[in-house]
Amino acid sequence: MKWCLPLPRQQGFTLIELMIAAAILAILAAIAIPSYTAYLRKSACEEVKSSLVGAANMMERFRAQNNTYVGATTANLGPISQYTTVAVTTQTATAFSLTATPTGVLAGTGTLTLSGTGLQGGSGALANAWNSCNGI
Repeated sequence: MKWCLPLPRQQGFTLIELMIAAAILAILAAIAIPSYTAYLRKSACEEVKSSLVGAANMMERFRAQNNTYVGATTANLGPISQYTTVAVTTQTATAFSLTATPTGVLAGTGTLTLSGTGLQGGSGALANAWNSCNGI
């Protein structure tokens, strides 16, 4: 009498199942990556604006201590932001103008300006960033 041994049950995934899983992952990545990139650009834009306002506050503090804006530089104002380069572009005893140039994700997209009187401006893709950072 011969014994018939049952064949071992096969385990694992078929090629079709793996292909379906890969397709689902590709669709999710196609949706998530552009959304994440837009989020990074928007947050970087807000960082540039925040850096300018912070630098303007530092300029006002310098004037309160020295009774003039003359002599205030970004070096003696203290750290402003690691993702934005802020420069004092115009400076008199009673007025100043600051220009912020973004680095990182927004590098090369333009600049934002802020004066001591609150006048806001910009160039390039950042020209309207004071109103909204959407779409940058």
